[in-house]
Amino acid sequence: MHLREELLSDRETVRNLHLRAFGDHGRVVADLVGTLRESVTPGDGLSLVAEHDGQTVGHVMFTRSLLDAPRRLVPVQVLSPLAVTPEHQKRGVGSALVRHGLKVLADRAVPLVFLEGDPGYYSRFGFAPGGEQGFRKPSLRIPDGAFQAIRLAGYETWMTGTLVYAEPFWRHDAVGLRDPGA
Repeated sequence: MHLREELLSDRETVRNLHLRAFGDHGRVVADLVGTLRESVTPGDGLSLVAEHDGQTVGHVMFTRSLLDAPRRLVPVQVLSPLAVTPEHQKRGVGSALVRHGLKVLADRAVPLVFLEGDPGYYSRFGFAPGGEQGFRKPSLRIPDGAFQAIRLAGYETWMTGTLVYAEPFWRHDAVGLRDPGA
């Protein structure tokens, strides 16, 4: 498996990967990726693909958001989304993408990475419930256990507060869980 930064020529393949990986929710995720991609620059954010036998089989994106801390706003990263083609799931592709992304961000002195996801999966990388670390989630629709954070080398103890998602997450209604009966 080969990991690398996403190229302009990968856009359609990555979109199709998200459509397949996320089923009914795939269009929202694929559209979110398209919008978030605009914010990824060489020094801020990260979009990685995994290739196997010349085929793109995984994608992860880390994008800038803010932590509203008592001293000041702190630039942080949000891991979202992570997708692997159905036939390559449970083979370490997603884990390799997450680990590589966290290493790159740590080397860039990013202090914190947040996500919404399965604690059973993401705890293996060092993510832990955000609320237990002094962070407040950006929406009450996010289940407490799903709101997770990892502190990287750039973290300082005063960095507590509320995660403020970048605008595309709100525009695409990709924050927390909606109540279909409401």
